[in-house]
Amino acid sequence: MPASEITIHNVRAAQPLIAGHVSPAPLIRSYALEKALGLPEERRVWLKDYGWTPVGSFKLLGALNWMAGNLARIGDRPVAAHSSGNFAAGISFAGMRFQKRVIIVMPDTAPKLKFDLTRSFGAEIRTYNIARDHETGERDRLTREIAETEGAVQASPYNDPHVIAGNGVGGLEIVNELKRQGRQVSHFLCQVSGGGIMAGHALAIADGFPEAKIIGVEPDGANDFCQSLAAGKRVRLERPKSICDGLLSYDVGEHNWPILRRHVSTAVAVPDRGTQQAMKWLYENHGLRTEPSGAITTAAVLSGTVKLDGEGDIVLVLSGRNADEQSFRDWIAAV
Repeated sequence: MPASEITIHNVRAAQPLIAGHVSPAPLIRSYALEKALGLPEERRVWLKDYGWTPVGSFKLLGALNWMAGNLARIGDRPVAAHSSGNFAAGISFAGMRFQKRVIIVMPDTAPKLKFDLTRSFGAEIRTYNIARDHETGERDRLTREIAETEGAVQASPYNDPHVIAGNGVGGLEIVNELKRQGRQVSHFLCQVSGGGIMAGHALAIADGFPEAKIIGVEPDGANDFCQSLAAGKRVRLERPKSICDGLLSYDVGEHNWPILRRHVSTAVAVPDRGTQQAMKWLYENHGLRTEPSGAITTAAVLSGTVKLDGEGDIVLVLSGRNADEQSFRDWIAAV
């Protein structure tokens, strides 16, 4: 399916399939954020918290839809994918559900929690040296070798129509719940890395709330999408850096870029310190232990990086909560 053909209809088609495997992640009203942002009584802030999923992030939505859409092609072959950890757990969960063997290529620095989650669903893991990957291309080489030598079908964590449509189911859940409550949305903030979560959610939000400002959020050391929007074309970073390990793709995917360019009005970059402050704020005000990638949208509003003028509700995606305990403690203690 070409990128130009990925539409809200593909997202809607994925919804019943995903509903057969997982329940919707909760959409939680944040009274504390409404107060912190000084919003008038008629405006609300909502957190779509994918930390509640069985893999601790949004990634299993796209992974389930990818697996279901490729069953005939997979047959008895294994599935191979590279991932910083969250897609690893997602595609492993999907492999468990569909009884397929999964082999994952992960960076040697991935959080232990993500290694453990991925293995818990039955996947095999092979690691690479992320510090030198910009020079060696080891991640992509290892994944290709698994595909070639073991006959594996390769799954992309983000650059795939099935993944985009599956991830968009979370956006449909947001739209359906807020419409049920008679709400309107003025701002929707979502993480951008390879673009898998934002592309899918943007399709759903733009369809359900066409007046909403759809805003991408990235670390300032991995701001390829901000640069891409400014340049009007995909920009690749050779060595993205951030504590947000889930947001370190080199560029957005070819399938993702047309959707992002069409629906995302702007993108902002947040320093890691701001993300750490948001992690601490979410822990102290909501008891949520988030991973940095998950907290970065909260950082964008708490820091004032995104102006929230207008009328309507604000929706923030909390994309995942897979942080090692000690790392989390160190991050929030440092601010």
